[in-house]
Amino acid sequence: MTAVDGSGAPVTASPPDGGQAPALNVERLLLVTTGSAFATGMPYWVDWLRLSYPELAVKMVLTRSAQRFVTRQALAGRLHRSGEVLLDEWPEHEGTARHVELAEWAQAVVVYPATFHFVARLALGLADSPALLACHCTRAPVAVAPALPPGGLESAAFQNHWAALAARPDVVLAPPHPGVSLTTGRAEAWVPPLLPEVIAMLEHRRAELEAGSAGRLPPATPSAYAADLARP
Repeated sequence: MTAVDGSGAPVTASPPDGGQAPALNVERLLLVTTGSAFATGMPYWVDWLRLSYPELAVKMVLTRSAQRFVTRQALAGRLHRSGEVLLDEWPEHEGTARHVELAEWAQAVVVYPATFHFVARLALGLADSPALLACHCTRAPVAVAPALPPGGLESAAFQNHWAALAARPDVVLAPPHPGVSLTTGRAEAWVPPLLPEVIAMLEHRRAELEAGSAGRLPPATPSAYAADLARP
């Protein structure tokens, strides 16, 4: 596994798992990046996607808070031939509905990294941005990879949101790993798995949905919640 620093950027440029990218049997991927410091590593992961899946079309959506950590320009240059980078807002002078276009275009969706706030809004069914509404309305599987501050994983609110999302067959949750908090400097934050791990989980769920075998009930107790976090 490639190591990451406190912001989530890979320490080395070597491809994960010896360079063997997991299978991804889709042609169009919607990648939503939210406002975690982990977003600073997204230029690396966009390069990895482009090199690992040269035929894959990628549309990225940056939330307003994500732009604190990574610029649209830093990503657009990497995708100019195979995708585009959009902001998570409805343009004032656009004749089409961006959320409908995203929902219908995507064959798979990855929210990476997903902040506590975005996870909460998704779990509660809020739809106040194109990315959120697209995630609710798409028929594609949606992988959510949270990045959480110290105490976030133990929060009763987050546990409730996790359970709500775990009950949705079209959502696959990527359990976060322990990481270093950029604020405290201590290993008490939670960071997403590396993107190849999330892609592998997404493809597994996509195949389950295609076969009609996907389904999961929400964990009923705190111990079941902890066990659910550890499930692949």
